Parts: sequence; structure tokens; C-alpha cells
Amino acid sequence: MNERWQNRFTWSGLLAAVGLSLIGLAGCRVVADGENATGVKLFQAAQYEAAMQHFQKALARDPRNADAYYNMASTTHQLGKLRKNNELLQQAEALYNQCLDHNPDHPECHRGLAVLLVETGRSDRAFTLLKNWVIRSPESEDARIELARLYDEFGDRASAQRQLEYALTINPKSARLLTALGHLREESGDLAQALINYRRALEINPQQPQVAARVATLQSRLGSSAPLSAGGTMTAAESWTPKF
Repeated sequence: MNERWQNRFTWSGLLAAVGLSLIGLAGCRVVADGENATGVKLFQAAQYEAAMQHFQKALARDPRNADAYYNMASTTHQLGKLRKNNELLQQAEALYNQCLDHNPDHPECHRGLAVLLVETGRSDRAFTLLKNWVIRSPESEDARIELARLYDEFGDRASAQRQLEYALTINPKSARLLTALGHLREESGDLAQALINYRRALEINPQQPQVAARVATLQSRLGSSAPLSAGGTMTAAESWTPKF
């Protein structure tokens, strides 16, 4: 197993990504979202059994709630890992797939399922999962970012970069894509181009202190040779752990 992939995605797929954006809709969806929100807080406090109860209530209120399926899958996935229980991991996989049945473009669910497949020695199926998502939704920024992330974690930065560059032809003003591309280029040692990408991302969305920190760092490293972009003055910020 690729340890770099496992370490990063244990964090982003099973902790950060579980903090879902709650959508205020009428009827049972509001109640389901409230249960999801409570469950997320319990999950983040490592109270997994209690969190699962709220996710199950969310699903009972709204049987088509993809977020509830995803939350249940992530919690079961975490419990399966902690307990080294293959049966729980199989249940998590089934729940991830149910989530995708209800929302075929659910980014966190694709990421979580890809993590599980890699962790259980099926990286080929993880690639198939994300490639099929790109085929189904060729203009999806999320799909190409997740596939690029997987390529990167397995050392194929050229393929990762191609995915991001293609996505930028569809949405050239995506700060997220530019940041991801900058991260790849920084990893590969192309600091000048990474700086250009980060600066462009900040021009589009200045409210990114983490990206501003990378700009400040790269400007310092490159010194007077740092390339200039179309505009914008960048300020330093707190240290950053790069992620897409």
C-alpha cells in the first residue's frame, strides 16, 4: 500500500471531509441535516457509536439523503480500521456505494471509497472508480481533482497535472484548480510556475491565507527571480499543509 496516500487520505477523507455543508431545505431534509450536523460533531469527538445513531436517524427522516449514507460509511470505515474488522470495512464499502447511488457526483464519497479500496489492496479499483466518474461527468472539477490526487499519491504527477490542466480549460477561473496545480508544480520542483499558479488563484479569490503563505514562502526562496503575475499584493499567513 502507498503509505503517503494512506496517511493523507485517512485525514482528509475520514475527518475533514465528513464536515458536510448543511443545506437548508423544507420538510424532512431540514431535520435530516440537523441529525447529520449533530453526528458530525460527535464523530469529530471520536464518539463514533453515538454519531452513527444520529446518521441513522437522518436516513430514517430522509431515505434518499446521500450525506447520511456518506456519514454512515465514513463512521463504519473508521470503526473498521480501529477494530481491524473486515466485516465493518465491507459494510462501509456498501454504504459508500449506496451514497453514490443517490448522488453519483458526491465528492467526499468518491474520495472515501477510493481510500477504502487502496487500504484494502485494490488500488486498481480505486483508479477505475475515479476514471469512471470523470467519464460520466467530464466537466466535473471535483472528479478531475480527485483523480489527479490519486495519480499524485501514486507518484504519477504527469497524469495528475494533465487532469488539472484539462479541467482548467473548462473553468480557467477556478482558484481551487489553480491551487492544486500550483501544489503539484511545487512538489515537482517547478517553483516559479507554482508561484504563478498560486498568485493567479489569489487574484481570483484573495481570501486564501494558506495560499498567501505559500506565495510568501516561494517569493522568499526565489528572491528577485520570482515571476510576476497580473496583479495583487500577497501577504504572509500561517503555515500551511498543502492539499487539493
